[in-house]
Amino acid sequence: MTLTTAGPESTTSVSPTHRQLWLRSRWFLLCAVLLLLVGLLIAGLGGSGQYPPLDPRSPDRDGARAVVALLEKQGLTTRTVATQDDLAAALAEPGTTVVLPEPDLLTTPQLARIAEVRRGSDSRLVLISPEAPALAALAPGIALATTPGGIPRSAGSTGVPADCPLPEADLAGHAELGGLLYQPGAGDTACYPRFGAYPLIRHTGPGSRELVVLGSGRLLSNDRLDKDGNASLGMGLLGSRQRLVWYLPDYAAAAAAGDAPAGGQRTLDDYIPRGWTWAGLQLAVAALLAAVWRGRRLGPVVTENLPVVVRATETTEGRARLYQRAKARGRAADALRQAARHRLAPALGVPPTAGEPDPAALCAAVADRSGRPAAEVHALLYGTPPTDDAALVRFTDDLDALERQVRQP
Repeated sequence: MTLTTAGPESTTSVSPTHRQLWLRSRWFLLCAVLLLLVGLLIAGLGGSGQYPPLDPRSPDRDGARAVVALLEKQGLTTRTVATQDDLAAALAEPGTTVVLPEPDLLTTPQLARIAEVRRGSDSRLVLISPEAPALAALAPGIALATTPGGIPRSAGSTGVPADCPLPEADLAGHAELGGLLYQPGAGDTACYPRFGAYPLIRHTGPGSRELVVLGSGRLLSNDRLDKDGNASLGMGLLGSRQRLVWYLPDYAAAAAAGDAPAGGQRTLDDYIPRGWTWAGLQLAVAALLAAVWRGRRLGPVVTENLPVVVRATETTEGRARLYQRAKARGRAADALRQAARHRLAPALGVPPTAGEPDPAALCAAVADRSGRPAAEVHALLYGTPPTDDAALVRFTDDLDALERQVRQP
């Protein structure tokens, strides 16, 4: 039993060619391209609602870019702020109108901080559709109108007369007022009465500091600004001062910080970042595509005869080349030793224990049959691995000679 090793001239490269790499990876590349396209499509669809309603930068139907553009043409200075510090600074400026489009999305600590800011003289704070928590924090004298069952009262936006002495409302005349309805406090000016309540209330504090409550911001939207007296009323409410500041905070960041919205208890959706919804959808699409790819039918297994007969010597030589290329001399020597032990043990009557013959008994039997010292036999059958290819060849010859001596003493 001789292990044949291959010389440098017979070395065969097993590295895959470019064609083989392409054939192996083309399906993976196709799936990656499809996933990329689906991700871009979903991202494009998800980005259609770039601005929230009543955003002064939005040219959409529900945006407020038109009224802001009209005010800028009249010389007003307009800007947006996104942090509590910037909002506090804007509220403290004299002669400034500050708009809070969605006060009930603010957290309770945020509303408390806004209420604690000492507002500048001749300033105006406009609250759009505030509910009970925001009113309690920022306008305690104004109450949300409710039904006998405690449900907030509201009305559809439609053209109604002002019926109040507020100069802006008197100049605008009929305007589309609706949404939530409120009850004014002592000394407040209430306009556009609807069902015994009001969608517009102005409260004047010390130092000409005003607070305006609007039940709906629909009249400020780009889509409705040219209806009735909406443009006149909107420009009057927002343009009575020289500066206009629109508060646009990151509500998602406030939710992620762990504060509950002032309007009530948090739901499970409040704990999920916005981007995770689209990410989950992309993962679901990817899983579906992977299932379709892996689940396609390749047809039944077809059996056929080998086109050629591979001789055992060629298999042995091929395996030897692999051992040589990997420099696995110890692995090759262990394989040869194990095969030799399994052939010698039955020939000498040494029974196997747990699949292997007892080393001492096998070495003693081989030494007795071959006449070699037991230490030499043990070194051949259980010794250390060869250190180089030449040593491996010598070891193979010695092992082969030992086996012939045992079989033909």
